[in-house]
Amino acid sequence: MSSRIEQIIEEIEEYVDSCKFQPLSTRKIVVDKEEISEYLRELRLKTPDEIKRYQKIISNKDAILEDAQEKADALIADAQARAQEMVTQHEIMQRAYAQANETVNEANREAQEILDSATQDANSIRLSAITYTDEMMANIGSVLSETLDDAGGKYRGFIDALQSCLDVVNHNRQELAPQTAQAAAISGSYQGEKSGEDISPSSSVLDDEPEDEE
Repeated sequence: MSSRIEQIIEEIEEYVDSCKFQPLSTRKIVVDKEEISEYLRELRLKTPDEIKRYQKIISNKDAILEDAQEKADALIADAQARAQEMVTQHEIMQRAYAQANETVNEANREAQEILDSATQDANSIRLSAITYTDEMMANIGSVLSETLDDAGGKYRGFIDALQSCLDVVNHNRQELAPQTAQAAAISGSYQGEKSGEDISPSSSVLDDEPEDEE
């Protein structure tokens, strides 16, 4: 909607266009002094009111822009705070994951050390037991052999019984021989692995000893 000042200016322009040129001139016109003065008086009266109205509009515009700027600044600050919070939470999670992985790795190392020690102890005990059993059977066999030699032909029945016992002992030693060799090999292999090679889980499994057949 146009203001009254704009309307007065338009009326002045229309009035000027309607005026006649002075004789022998194409630029100067003849105007009614009273009429043009009336336009100018009204223009002077309306000008302060119009200026105030425009100043109010400008002031309101500035207030609106200032309020919009404050809201925009608040939104930006909130977004920056949220972004910083997300970054902080991400860093905390990364540190927590790293600590958890370190704890799991340490537990695995300790468990492997315990397993290695238990495997070594078990292999040593098994080898000692087999060696002791073999030595005991060797001694028994030696005693039986000497007894057979001393008994001679007088005690044939007794000798036959002793021979049977000797056969059983020799048979048991023959069955035990592969396990003795295997236990010695396991012990030697384990010592080599401890000096630089990785331990395979299957190498630490103890084979079940077969029962002796009478």
